[in-house]
Amino acid sequence: MAILLELENYMLPCMNKQIFGIECPGCGFQRSLSFLLDGNFLDALKIYPAIYTLILLVGFIGASIIFNIKNSFKIKIYLLYLNAGIIIISYSYKMIHLIH
Repeated sequence: MAILLELENYMLPCMNKQIFGIECPGCGFQRSLSFLLDGNFLDALKIYPAIYTLILLVGFIGASIIFNIKNSFKIKIYLLYLNAGIIIISYSYKMIHLIH
C-alpha cells in the first residue's frame, strides 16, 4: 500500500492536458494501472477501459517471444486493432461528454 502511494507521487503529467487543457487518448493509464495494482479492478476499468486488453497484448507479446506460438503475428495484429478500437471509442465517448 505504501508503495502505491509512493508511485502516485511520481506519475508523469499529460503534456497535452497541460498545454491544451484536453486529455489525450492515453490519459488515465497510469492511474488505472495504480488502481489495478491496488486491487480496484472496476475503478481501473472505469478510468482507462483498454487496461486489460493492453495487459493481454503485452503478455501475449512476451509469451510469443519465449514460446513458438502458431499464428502469433495475426493474433498480435488482432490485439493491436482491438486495443486501438477500445482506445478510440473510449476517448471519443470521453470527448463527447466533455462537450455536452
